[in-house]
Amino acid sequence: MAKKLIIPPFESEREEVAWWEKNRAAVEADMRSAMRNGKTLSLQDVLAQARARRELLPVTIRLPSEDIATARKLAENKGIGYQTYIKLLLHEALQKEAKHG
Repeated sequence: MAKKLIIPPFESEREEVAWWEKNRAAVEADMRSAMRNGKTLSLQDVLAQARARRELLPVTIRLPSEDIATARKLAENKGIGYQTYIKLLLHEALQKEAKHG
């Protein structure tokens, strides 16, 4: 029987991101195992699977170097890559605009 993965409490976003990156394979394996065994998955699990399946398209844009530097610094403080951070910001802005547009 495989050891159950326990998600610990985190003191910072950086610590949480590092833990998830380190344990990503184990979490995904747990989910695949649950599905094969006919177990019910939580809504959180289902949403995570949907996000993973979403098609991602590569995009090239030109941004001012100052914006990239700022994004790098802010992303580093959160413990994530700057491209991921920019993607998150863009997603949030698009969602907000879609609600109010």
